[in-house]
Amino acid sequence: MLRLPKNFESFPEARKSGFMKMKVHKDNGGKIVGTYCSFIPTELIIAAGAVPVTLCATSEEPINAAEEHLPSNLCPLIKASYGFALTDTCPYFYFSDFIVGETTCDGKKKMFELMNGIKDTYVMQLPSSRDEIALTMWEAEIKKFWKKLEDFYGVTITQEDVKKAILIKNAERDLVLEYLELGKLNPSPISGYELGTKLDTLSFIPSMEERCKQLRERIDEVKADWESNYKGKINRKPRILITGCPNGGVRDKTIKVLEELGADVVAFDACNSNREKIEKVDTTLPVTKALAKKYLNINCSVMSPNTNRIKFITDMIYDYQVDGVLEIILQACHTFSIESYNIKKAVLAKGVPYLKVETDYSKADAGQINTRLEAFLETIAV
Repeated sequence: MLRLPKNFESFPEARKSGFMKMKVHKDNGGKIVGTYCSFIPTELIIAAGAVPVTLCATSEEPINAAEEHLPSNLCPLIKASYGFALTDTCPYFYFSDFIVGETTCDGKKKMFELMNGIKDTYVMQLPSSRDEIALTMWEAEIKKFWKKLEDFYGVTITQEDVKKAILIKNAERDLVLEYLELGKLNPSPISGYELGTKLDTLSFIPSMEERCKQLRERIDEVKADWESNYKGKINRKPRILITGCPNGGVRDKTIKVLEELGADVVAFDACNSNREKIEKVDTTLPVTKALAKKYLNINCSVMSPNTNRIKFITDMIYDYQVDGVLEIILQACHTFSIESYNIKKAVLAKGVPYLKVETDYSKADAGQINTRLEAFLETIAV
């Protein structure tokens, strides 16, 4: 049975309430920069006095409209991102002063060319490796983005502004990791569905202070609940790690179903959870080099090679006492799909069952996925 707190706010509810908060922020003269990816150095946006907001990209609602311009066999995240912009149905896109994209994959970088015809879309050129040449290139891109923000808003961003923003973001990273590490508790006192949904919905709150306050309160509640009601009890539920593509658009037919079938989703290796939070910005380095190093080290499959991700997942299997791994691949995400071969090999080498599910945002395959997840859980001995 899926366990959710009484005051749990669903994704649609949070998006709606967040819209009103963003409107108030905008009406009061606030600056907003729309983003899609965790590779964007949001410290610079904060240093410019603006709020970074994650834009709508997790629903099939606008995909039909997007397919008038984009191929139907494209990744659903890309189609949804563009569809929301095209149909003007994402309030956060509407309120954004401009959009910042990145060249993580071919589909996104070409889609951003079309999006630029709807709203000013600045694209950061992300290298696909982590050697010294790539680091130098990425640092140059960060300096260019710094200037873009200054020119767009007519402000001067100082080194001290960026250093303050780095401290703020590092503190937030620590808090998010502490929240996600609640999954290490055994038995698990919190649903994986809640863990993921909460982080996605927090991105709709313009105030960093309010986001951190809500996280702190929930962490303390869960820890107290575990001490009173879970500690020392025997757990017979399979503990599942979720990896692969961003899962916000398919959470209901994968993570929610797993937990309704009797599993505990306890750990994540995903863009919309811990991938960007693992490494903090080094405060001993010059700020642009520190930002470049930190963001280039994100364990995304667009990087080649990407062996750090394999080590991270195998470490998590031990740290979170994982009984099975589910890899979620979005249709046409070639980098994650190809990399899944090495992930599967590494997971099976640990003696842990592995399942790969390739899907999109439609509900057409929900029944088939349910059957596969049920069969997967039957292979796990707890």
